[in-house]
Amino acid sequence: MLMPEIEQLPSETIDDWWITVQAPERASGADGAAGKWLVFVPVRYVDHFWKIISQAVLEGKLGPSAEVATARPNPHQTDPTRRVIVVYTADWTDEDDVRRVLRELRELGITWRITYKTDDDTTRGVYGRHAATYISQSNTVQFTTRKQDPQPSSAAAKTS
Repeated sequence: MLMPEIEQLPSETIDDWWITVQAPERASGADGAAGKWLVFVPVRYVDHFWKIISQAVLEGKLGPSAEVATARPNPHQTDPTRRVIVVYTADWTDEDDVRRVLRELRELGITWRITYKTDDDTTRGVYGRHAATYISQSNTVQFTTRKQDPQPSSAAAKTS
């Protein structure tokens, strides 16, 4: 099946902070269960890696969606020399799927250290050094767990 070509490039986009792609027929997961691999890329390579990652999402090889920070000036940006590509998984507790997506990212050429974070932590404003739930060192398909018990979302707590 021929997939559509990615037309919008992060380096040329200034009218939105993010460009997003959705995978066909991939479950998005229960509320509060989603998480994401954070792939920080030097600005000069962001278009290259976005094309590769977004195509893999569209082909159903990664998680339910991905997004990339654009060239639009962002007051929350901490390093102007890098852009983040966010690769979602449906459920951060499904370590087999988290590892599957990591393995695919490695096969796509993402060989450097990357971190994984829950959507709940993002919603609660947890950023920076202690935000990672999982960490994968360079050139490995393994990851270590940094947080043993991430805080449950308010939605998940209400259903318990």
